[in-house]
Amino acid sequence: MPRELVVGNGKLLVNIDKDLQVRDIYFPFVGHQNHVQGHPNRIGVCVDDTFYWLNSENWTIQTNYHEDSLVTNSLAVLPEQQIAIRVEEGVHQREMVFMRKFSVENLSKHHRHIKLFFHQDLAIYENEVGDTAFFSPKDRTMIHYKRNRYFLFNGSLGDSGIKQYTTGVKRFHEQEGTFRDAEDGQLHFNPIAQGSVDSTFSLEGELEPNATQEAYYWMTVGKSLKEVQALNDYVMETGRQQTLDKIHTYWKSWVNKGQVLTANFSPEMINLYKRSLLVVRTQTNENGYIIAANDSDILQYNQDHYSYMWPRDGALIAQAMVKAGYHGMVRNFFRRCSEVLSDEGYLFHKYNPDGSIGSSWHPLVGESGEEQLPIQEDETALVLWAFWEDYAATGDIEFAQSLYRPLVRPSAEFILNFIDEQLNLPSPSYDLWEERRGIFTFTASTVYGGLVAASRFANLLGEKESAERYEQGAKRIKEAVEKYLFDENTGTFFRGLYKDGTTGEIIVDQTPESSLYGLFAFGMYDAKEEKVNQTMSVISEQLRVKTNVGGYARYKNDTYFKQTEDIHEVPGNPWIICTLWVAKWHILKAVSIEELQPAYEIFQWVCEHSLSSGLLPEQIHPNTGEPLSVAPLTWSHATFIDVINDYNQAFRRLSFKV
Repeated sequence: MPRELVVGNGKLLVNIDKDLQVRDIYFPFVGHQNHVQGHPNRIGVCVDDTFYWLNSENWTIQTNYHEDSLVTNSLAVLPEQQIAIRVEEGVHQREMVFMRKFSVENLSKHHRHIKLFFHQDLAIYENEVGDTAFFSPKDRTMIHYKRNRYFLFNGSLGDSGIKQYTTGVKRFHEQEGTFRDAEDGQLHFNPIAQGSVDSTFSLEGELEPNATQEAYYWMTVGKSLKEVQALNDYVMETGRQQTLDKIHTYWKSWVNKGQVLTANFSPEMINLYKRSLLVVRTQTNENGYIIAANDSDILQYNQDHYSYMWPRDGALIAQAMVKAGYHGMVRNFFRRCSEVLSDEGYLFHKYNPDGSIGSSWHPLVGESGEEQLPIQEDETALVLWAFWEDYAATGDIEFAQSLYRPLVRPSAEFILNFIDEQLNLPSPSYDLWEERRGIFTFTASTVYGGLVAASRFANLLGEKESAERYEQGAKRIKEAVEKYLFDENTGTFFRGLYKDGTTGEIIVDQTPESSLYGLFAFGMYDAKEEKVNQTMSVISEQLRVKTNVGGYARYKNDTYFKQTEDIHEVPGNPWIICTLWVAKWHILKAVSIEELQPAYEIFQWVCEHSLSSGLLPEQIHPNTGEPLSVAPLTWSHATFIDVINDYNQAFRRLSFKV
């Protein structure tokens, strides 16, 4: 189930599903230590004597956010009982506080008694062994803890706090959890439980005809009981509504401080652009690690997740945020890359949010038994490229100088020397999709961009000899790309080639591949060059999804989450990023306002295939248009930010030209 709503502050991230159930709580890192593990934290409503869970079919729920904010604005309606609940929620921008407001409206002409039940189902430190849940009578709060992770839950409805409560055992023997205790409208007041535990409590009040009552529910998170109780006191002293207002005001100010959009964008496009900025912020750790996605439901497919920092994703996301004017937000990303860089100068496959090396499926032994590096070289090269983009936008030479020796120089030396001497192309490594090992046009394009960036840094800092070597290395790569990765007969570039480690035989891979956009994205070619245009024209035709859903696939016969065998109509599921790469090509080759129209139509397509809350998935079902894989995918949102800014710049340039 996609995460329809995400709220966070760089240390605490909370994910919420379409039924307004909390499904993930990450702390103290975004993407690391998920203390819920995808289990639904239910919300129940008892109207007079009739009970309903919000995840039942009785409710109609529309998820959304307040405009320009990381405070949600969802509506749940129970027609048969004439009850409507507006739900607003957010994470404090500084404190570890998750605040929810429930405005319960009685749409009938009758007096009603209302009970709201809140279910807490945690797996602290990502397991259910040894948790404790207890009710604290002093401040009438529910607390879950294990070792140095504490979660305090509290609530109020009108002037009253928690009315009923209970704790108990879940998912052990035949016991489902305390949420079952709520279904008769009464709880059993068990004050403490240990092991695999959960808790439920209620808020209660009266609803006059055609009137609204406001209820609040909040969670504070910390490393000690004293810490979470102090945060609870902060909420009580500040005021529940005032706390929520502060959250809303901060994020509204934050999202409107960057690049101003002046092109002919629709309101939907502008809203999705701002939503994308906010979503990227929620997926970015305060320490700098940018996480790919934090939808824990992906665990059911392969017992792993997307809660890692891939340097490739991170570099492209950082560059997009720099382009949008959010330089300060991504500075720590470059610092962290310099710290985790290997002694040899390359970045590993992926990293956990605490900086440790993540899981990997790249072997250190090749098919012929030879030793090989388990890397994707584009990840190292793209960090160099993105770092120069940051400098070009800010002119911060002090920051550039601070990372030249720990990051730029060793990375540049590595990619300069990680070369197949016979071909003058990058040595074999894994492709950006992490599926095959070879020599790829995309990788070569990023290496070119990385070496050019390194040459510019070296020139900037007076290292002329290094600058010349890096520049010559980039030229050598480009010449080899034209010699070995370009097909003179078709006028198009290959996806890549494979070199037999024993015989030296070279096998060309002509699969239509969306990542060939890298030819112009990282500076090797101009988007207007005929070779690029011919390649992109062929790709955009062969990778276009020919169903009513539309969009563009990664490559021909993509099997990841494959939905149909008809590869003529559906070469692969449409991906948000790949579709936007086609838009980027149209924008960068445009010589008139009219030639921007295909990109504009792609922006409309992306808006149409976002969730109602504005979140973007990785993929789209080619027949139904439903989201596939994870949502939100940070890369999808960052690519939208990047290409929207490309369009904005092109529109201004071409308008002035006219």
